[in-house]
Amino acid sequence: MRLLVVLLAGLFSACTVTLEGVSLTYRLDLTPAILRFEPDRGVGATYFVGEDIRFFLTLESPGWVSLVVVDPDRRTYELDRFYLVRGTHVLPPGAYRYTLTPPRGLHRVRAIYTDTEPGALRLEGFFTDWDARLRVYLEASRALHPHVAETYFYVR
Repeated sequence: MRLLVVLLAGLFSACTVTLEGVSLTYRLDLTPAILRFEPDRGVGATYFVGEDIRFFLTLESPGWVSLVVVDPDRRTYELDRFYLVRGTHVLPPGAYRYTLTPPRGLHRVRAIYTDTEPGALRLEGFFTDWDARLRVYLEASRALHPHVAETYFYVR
């Protein structure tokens, strides 16, 4: 079954249709925009209150990236929003820092990539359906190729 899916993806990933001398070419890009996203100590690492955390992020294409945290109390807030070029980045850039504060426990972080500027809508608050709120955010951004990657870490 997997072989069939791979063969179909390859078949449809780059097609050319020719009709009486008119050629139409289209390409379906299955490459994710975010190739790597993780805390500087690795996925699932433990940090202590007061320590700084950084994230490694590798992008396939340039675009806007929003870092959004869901803390153990289910509060959601946006850490930052950047326009980044293709390649590997350490976030936050430069001397800026993310210093960890309570609550202690599991913190999930999502990197939300959009190929268009997201606008004024922000992901902050307490959401019972986080995925529905994310869909609203992505629709408002009018991104053609959005991508979301998630990682996590613990604060002790």
